[in-house]
Amino acid sequence: MLSATPLIVTSRLRTPPTPTRPHPLNSLRTMSQKKLFLVLVAISTISFLLHHGGHLSWTLEAFRLGCPSFRSSLSSVDGAVASGWGRPKHTSVAFLKTHKTASSTVQNMLFRFAERNNLTVALPITACDHQFCYPRLFSGSFVHPHTVPPDIVTSHMRFSRAEVRRLMPNDTVHITILREPGAMFESLFSYYNQYCQSFRRVPNGSLEVFLKHPWAYYRLEEHDSMYARNTLTFDLGGDKDRAGAEATTYARRFAAEVERVFSLVMIAEHFDESLVLLRRLLAWDLEDVLYVKLNMRTPSSKSRLSEGLRGKIREWNAIDAALYDHFNASLWRQLSALGLPCVAREVQLLRRARDQLVRGCFGGRLPQLRSASQIANKDLRPWQPSAKVAIVGYDLPANVSSKGSGLARDTCVKMILPEVQYTRLLLRSQSLRYRSRFLLRPTRHTSRPPGPRREGIALRPEPWRLGKLGKNPTGTLRVSQ
Repeated sequence: MLSATPLIVTSRLRTPPTPTRPHPLNSLRTMSQKKLFLVLVAISTISFLLHHGGHLSWTLEAFRLGCPSFRSSLSSVDGAVASGWGRPKHTSVAFLKTHKTASSTVQNMLFRFAERNNLTVALPITACDHQFCYPRLFSGSFVHPHTVPPDIVTSHMRFSRAEVRRLMPNDTVHITILREPGAMFESLFSYYNQYCQSFRRVPNGSLEVFLKHPWAYYRLEEHDSMYARNTLTFDLGGDKDRAGAEATTYARRFAAEVERVFSLVMIAEHFDESLVLLRRLLAWDLEDVLYVKLNMRTPSSKSRLSEGLRGKIREWNAIDAALYDHFNASLWRQLSALGLPCVAREVQLLRRARDQLVRGCFGGRLPQLRSASQIANKDLRPWQPSAKVAIVGYDLPANVSSKGSGLARDTCVKMILPEVQYTRLLLRSQSLRYRSRFLLRPTRHTSRPPGPRREGIALRPEPWRLGKLGKNPTGTLRVSQ
């Protein structure tokens, strides 16, 4: 029998190893890797800035200005386009395009924003040409079926709040623009002199003669009378023919109603300052509000107004004058809340960014303004209302069509593309997109013949290859700013 001997377990304590100093070669290797990483980051950053044309530097400088955020009641929208404001870019916009107020420039800005962000723009049916059957009160039946449901609406209409609300998303922001009544009415009288019956009756087409006795020429029941009195009020859906003391009360009440509907009323005389507010309202980047002035008259087509004539114009367009005064004061209250020095710095930044874009597009300054007959590219010729008024535009420099990437050409050309041509281009591209979606939609209870399946492709036609874009066949005036 084996005897049991006790099992004795002993443990040995391990002493910690003596720390060893890193080899100098390893330290140098680690430092080299860090430096290499920093160099790669720097190169990538510079490459990014060059690739995006300095857009990031504009954005950083804009925020460096330190302007307080513009208070807005807009809520975040899921899936919206990202912005640098800490909230998504707002993409549901209804811009009421008023007459002779720089609204064509704003419309061009909105068209380009929609294309960059793959948004849908509501466009008129063919029977309405490029306006929503103006001067009829807007109806959803005027919208082309290939352009619904829309994100943006911006073509001329007579505003109907109920119809626009039915058409647009619930979070749509409403914006419009007004102009000083004297300058606006002089422009209207010149532009529509051969189309508005109230103006055609005036001997020698004289604005002074019309203003001496306007009731001798004006007929409120005529279908084109909205060009001859309180045009802004009419465009906004109001009553243009309130007179006397009643007009004052009505104007005050109507201004309050417009203020409830429209989140921003821009002022043409303070266009860049208005864009400062627009950018904050919509949380847009600086590149989203860059522009080139469009649909302008030659100096020879303009008349100088004396103070006496300006006073008569304000008296004849009393409701428009009250609206302008109200919203001009409102604009400056909002700008003052931001801080006027800050606004001035941001306006300067906007103009610098615009100049940089122009240099990138055209190699220096903007192309020289030319009359329609002098513009070689027919697709860039603005529509001419009559032989008495010359609307100028821009010709496409040779270096734009022969050099640079397709995206650069597209951006540059569309900045100077007139309203009628751009509207038709958008309708064509959106119709192609609509049809491609329809073709790609699976069909039920049908058999497909053998063979390869054809895919619908949403093509993007180049604006300088639009084909023949002639005058409106009806001969009626459809272009205005």
